[in-house]
Amino acid sequence: MKDSIKRITLLCGTGAVLLAGWRTVPVMEAVTIGGTQNEAPAMAQAQEPAGHPAEPPAQTDAPSGDPESGSVTQPHLLAPAAEQKPDYPAEIINIESDGSKAMWYSRLYQQGDSGSGGDIIDRHFAAQSGSLFFSLPNGGQVRNSTFWSNADLLAESKIMPELPLRTDGTPMVLIYHTHTTESYVAEKTGRYDDSFNFRTTEPDKNMVSVGDAIAEQLAAAGIGVVHAREIHDFPVWTGSYSNSAETIRSVLAQYPEICIALDIHRDAISDGKTVIAPIAEVNGKQSAQIMIISGCDDGTMGMPDYRKNFHFASRLQETAETMFPGFTRPILFDYRKYNQDLTAGSLLIEVGSQGNTLEEAQYAGELVGQALSETIRKLAADSGEA
Repeated sequence: MKDSIKRITLLCGTGAVLLAGWRTVPVMEAVTIGGTQNEAPAMAQAQEPAGHPAEPPAQTDAPSGDPESGSVTQPHLLAPAAEQKPDYPAEIINIESDGSKAMWYSRLYQQGDSGSGGDIIDRHFAAQSGSLFFSLPNGGQVRNSTFWSNADLLAESKIMPELPLRTDGTPMVLIYHTHTTESYVAEKTGRYDDSFNFRTTEPDKNMVSVGDAIAEQLAAAGIGVVHAREIHDFPVWTGSYSNSAETIRSVLAQYPEICIALDIHRDAISDGKTVIAPIAEVNGKQSAQIMIISGCDDGTMGMPDYRKNFHFASRLQETAETMFPGFTRPILFDYRKYNQDLTAGSLLIEVGSQGNTLEEAQYAGELVGQALSETIRKLAADSGEA
């Protein structure tokens, strides 16, 4: 009963916030790994997925194209009170606003158990064949949907990223979520409910929880991380990428050392009414597969440094496949922007699909964090900055 009253109170508060068109200024919290972490979603901005080519016969709704013109007003981020170098292990700097907290229970996680929507089928996406695909020298593949020849892009993939990386706790990585409310099924029943739209504003059940899992692994490895946990795609979905771009710029202004920005999403893959869940077994446990998207500029998108993103994507893909064989789907290299013009290490990572369980997605987040930590450690060592 008390919990119901609490939720009603929060919903009323949320309505008041939305009606007034008001959001409070987000605050930054430094959370030492292993300590008590505050629960608040963060600030990223949104645009909606259109659809990228998927492995046949399934269709996927990964975001595509440039940001929409619509936007949602976002608050300016407060600078931290004092310049602090986090001790080793590193701290997780969470960014959130009171307005975002007020929306936590605006769209409740409501997965029914009728199974009325259709089937969910687990599928492992193994190495692909065909002219669109080529393999990286040290593991993983690339799906090339651009004007680049496979031979030229393979040569490009071998170029080492030029990123000023350090492993002394200085913030190096930004994790954010353009489509924060994307979610997963609660348990593996093989069916989904027709009324469940695979979205929720509850941060422990949406992409924020996956970002938390990544951030914890980075911090444990001594790599500084900022996690923007803001809800960007609710109540207004249009303009999400414009909003997340504002967040990225604000964070980079406060932490100019950040050179990697990862937009953590989940894919949507279906074949008619059948939902496909990409899975891999890693260390005896089932995980969602991931797919890295690295955008390419066709000359009209204002992304002069897109190749630098691809260099980093190739290293991360190879490391992830070396550590966890079968964990990745091919990198999608296509004409996409996704705010990847803002840093030289900008990527979008799809973690599973709507058919994966939350547990599988969170485990995938742990694995991404471990692979990312190892990638950064190697690159920093090679540059003499470790």
